[in-house]
Amino acid sequence: MKARVKWAEKRTFIGKSGTGHNFVFGTKEEDGTTPGPSPMELVLIGTGGCSAYDVVSILEKGRQQIDDVVVELDADRADTTPAVFTRIHMHFVVKGRGVDPKKVERAVELSVEKYCSASAMMAKTAEVAHTFEVLDTA
Repeated sequence: MKARVKWAEKRTFIGKSGTGHNFVFGTKEEDGTTPGPSPMELVLIGTGGCSAYDVVSILEKGRQQIDDVVVELDADRADTTPAVFTRIHMHFVVKGRGVDPKKVERAVELSVEKYCSASAMMAKTAEVAHTFEVLDTA
């Protein structure tokens, strides 16, 4: 896997993934504006994305009729440098027709505790917890 980061100006950077996708990120400017998500926000988003991917895949393989999966993340960071994540809570909202809550529970557990590389890395410094809810769209 490869990536590239180029400084654009002030506290703005342009990331380019190895697959050719560009995105702007950075930290708060002196005037209070932000050019995009911060690097740590991207780490948190990546953790949620990694786990959401797993959950969707597992539920599809389990023949669940899912319409939507959302992961809401809430995290705390250390007060000292390096300000690593110390707590991450992931709340999964799964929408679908007749989705079995037991299968959702299992999919979330498998993702967070076994398959998601990002949550495994985050668990080295953070307490990673998860909850879920199932909303029937039938």
